[in-house]
Amino acid sequence: MQLLPMNSLCGAGRDLAFAALIALAGLTSLNAHALVSSPASDRVITKDHWFEQFKSTATDKELYRFLYAMPKGGDLHNHISGAVLSDWWYDLALSQKVHGYRFYTKVRINNCRDFGNNEFVRRPYLMLFNNLTEASYQQLPECEKAEYKRLEELDEKEKAAWMQSVMLNHEHEGRDEFFQTHWQRLDQLLHSPYLIAEVLYKNMQAFGSEGLIYLEAMVEAGGYFKPDGTAFTEDEAVAIFRQRLAQADAKKTGVTVRFQDSILRFVPSAEDQLRASYDIVSRHRDLYVAVNMVGREDNDKGYPLRFTQTLRELRHKYNNVRLSVHAGEVDEPNYHIRDTLMLGADRIGHGVNLITDKDLLREMRHGPYLIEINLISNLLLEYVSDYSQHPFPEYLRLGIPVALSTDDRGMWDSNITDEFFVAVKEFNLSWEELLLLSRNSLQYSFVEEDIKQQLLNTYNTRAARFEKQFRSKGIASLTAAAPVSYGFTCKRYALCDWR
Repeated sequence: MQLLPMNSLCGAGRDLAFAALIALAGLTSLNAHALVSSPASDRVITKDHWFEQFKSTATDKELYRFLYAMPKGGDLHNHISGAVLSDWWYDLALSQKVHGYRFYTKVRINNCRDFGNNEFVRRPYLMLFNNLTEASYQQLPECEKAEYKRLEELDEKEKAAWMQSVMLNHEHEGRDEFFQTHWQRLDQLLHSPYLIAEVLYKNMQAFGSEGLIYLEAMVEAGGYFKPDGTAFTEDEAVAIFRQRLAQADAKKTGVTVRFQDSILRFVPSAEDQLRASYDIVSRHRDLYVAVNMVGREDNDKGYPLRFTQTLRELRHKYNNVRLSVHAGEVDEPNYHIRDTLMLGADRIGHGVNLITDKDLLREMRHGPYLIEINLISNLLLEYVSDYSQHPFPEYLRLGIPVALSTDDRGMWDSNITDEFFVAVKEFNLSWEELLLLSRNSLQYSFVEEDIKQQLLNTYNTRAARFEKQFRSKGIASLTAAAPVSYGFTCKRYALCDWR
């Protein structure tokens, strides 16, 4: 059956066709404006719409409370190792004693090494708050041992500085601080798969409180070590993650989880990492759904077309691995997004400089590719100096599929509600656009199709109920909401105290 475009009909004919479309989509419980999958030109947003009226009178706190309570779809761009609030890091690191881990951190520099030491390594000597396991600490020379303290023995000043060291929250910090010190400081905190499993649970718990129902996190299957320094196999680590997700408290969060395995695109062994990641995802397809290529894009050793031949070889062997790639997260115009799509990516992480490729911008309207938008990340890493420069509203209103995500929320000291708050506050989003963003985050996820449909049905039901309650009771319908915000919205929007 061929359906005519809605804007080709008129009067009662259009009303009847619109009603038929709603029934066919199984969305009769929603109002007409909930059919946000149609092009923007087919939707009429009236200026006296209930959400427009609410925005015109709401305080920032009321708007944030609304967005916190609002049902949400998924977070498709989430580095789990960067999604850890600093106080979570501290508590979870100490709790690893039950698994035999004890961590040490560097609190002073005693000039134990000669001048001319190589500081361009994974573990620079002249860097405070580097974290080591006890096994690695015991291998240090005595002079260097004196530079470290056990985490649990830090005094209040040291503890506060340690927690600040893994956040990007000062004016002088930016892209280089993030890429060249944050991950190096974390170092061997990332060795325990048990700690990563608890980080995952903490995020599920927090996201569930914000109304999120799906999390597609980048969780590496390799690179984990036991307290004595011997390595876990990838299968052993995945078993630990799978077991944690099966526990009652994780299920209670109401958040469905799938993983991507990620590779560092600019290292010499990136091709071998890519082959290993495809194998991991294919063998653990109940949990892992995709491979993601990560790493700062201004390192030209990670240019997309480097991987053309490797991916061609992998497509000869694997039939069940999806691909999402960081692309367009640079200041300069280039063709990285175009090249990344040629590699076979279905989703693009960031896509900030897509705005400079006019031909591709036109071709990407209405799909099938989605741009994972990270508003807070792009500002703090200085890919835009102000939100007036961000291309997100251009993409959204041109009909390019987009969804909001958190990237490294622990390092930004933020949450998924903050991303929505920035979007509404800076770009005047409509209710229809909010619905579209959440539905996109589910529709373009890599989860199994039957689960995807269940998630979409759940979201549609919750969104319709939330809208109905708010339109009936207004702000009074949000009395049960208990917003939790962090440093980013406090500093930028003065949303600090919810007592």
